[in-house]
Amino acid sequence: MKVLWVCNIMLPTIARQLGVSYSNREGWLSGLLDRVVQEQLGNRIELGIAFPAGEEMGDLQRTMQLSENMSCRCYGFLENLDMPEIYDPALEKRFQDILGDFEPDILHVFGTEFPHSLACIKAYGRPERTLVGIQGLCSAIAEEYMADLPVKVQRQVTLRDRIKDDSIRQQQKKFKKRGEHEKEALLLAGHVAGRTDFDRAQTAKINPSAKYHFLNETLRGIFYHDRWKRTTCEPYSIFLSQGDYPLKGFHYLLQAMPRVMEQFPDTHIYVAGSNIIEVSTFKDWLKLPAYGKYLRKLIRENRLGDHVTMLGRLTAEEMKEQFLRTHLYVLPSALENSPNSLGEAMMLGVPCVAADVGGVHNLLTDGGDGMLYPAGDVDALADRIIEIFTKEAIVERFSDNARKHARMNHDADQNYYRLMHIYREIIA
Repeated sequence: MKVLWVCNIMLPTIARQLGVSYSNREGWLSGLLDRVVQEQLGNRIELGIAFPAGEEMGDLQRTMQLSENMSCRCYGFLENLDMPEIYDPALEKRFQDILGDFEPDILHVFGTEFPHSLACIKAYGRPERTLVGIQGLCSAIAEEYMADLPVKVQRQVTLRDRIKDDSIRQQQKKFKKRGEHEKEALLLAGHVAGRTDFDRAQTAKINPSAKYHFLNETLRGIFYHDRWKRTTCEPYSIFLSQGDYPLKGFHYLLQAMPRVMEQFPDTHIYVAGSNIIEVSTFKDWLKLPAYGKYLRKLIRENRLGDHVTMLGRLTAEEMKEQFLRTHLYVLPSALENSPNSLGEAMMLGVPCVAADVGGVHNLLTDGGDGMLYPAGDVDALADRIIEIFTKEAIVERFSDNARKHARMNHDADQNYYRLMHIYREIIA
């Protein structure tokens, strides 16, 4: 069986062999690839992997060794990842070349967020052999993107926003455009792989004739080891895995903090990902986006200047270390499908509070292995944080139950066997 994976990033194991820098985003893909490499002899899969590459590797076509017993055919293609709302028809020609060289039995496209998903599906032209794996859903994200921001903030445009044509409202429009490409891609696919009630309902609205396959994700291997302990974490510390655009809801947490600080004045927030609030020089001030300015305003008004630390981009190892020393992981997003950061936190047993949005309830059971709260309800968010910080007994129960639930959701063996079953079903 010849399967071509089309990915949003160059996987780290390939990048290391090529000697180029790589991203730790979508680490679950590395987890899945590791499992395929382990089991490939029994299933006889011939794997090809296509991914965005820089100018120097945009036409890459090379066989690379993944293990002593398994190799794969790697393909690069050029795509402007900074402007994913723009569709480039030239991608179709590149994928025609890739597909002609590899001749796959199945095209497996991971995600719908970038134009290459539509381009490769168009070039392949075989819906009955095309499987699209759902990650986020741009069309749904566009609807919730503003996350209750005040209209005045939505309209604000900074110098940086003007230069980059990237105001908050422009960002939302870009997601709407990406959503149009996403819908077109899903309409051309015969099979969809998802894992939540939310993505099943959303994709069925777009293409009711596509066959839906349930498939959980395998996390990065490092998160399957070690566990969180209350005795070794930093008391009253809160961790956010991302906070650089409105949908992720950093502003909700900042608005909830005054009530939390009344009872727990030592509370400290740590935020991973791009730092859009740092200002050390006048030049930094000019680079601030409107959302960054709003976050700074909330921090200043709520007197949180000494209670917020921006960590920047973290490696998998650094993320794990931060999880283990965190008292509470919070997911305040306005919309999520099945965020891997929540899965990673639960796998380690970190206490979690999350907005009840999208498919989050399929990962975390409210009152069983964590706490959910109504999306956008700042008072409810504060209540859940205070409850976690106050009631030691439920924290241990949540930690144990979260690990058990996450190990079922992200069981590498079961997810791998399920994927092979889907492939065989498509072929049959």
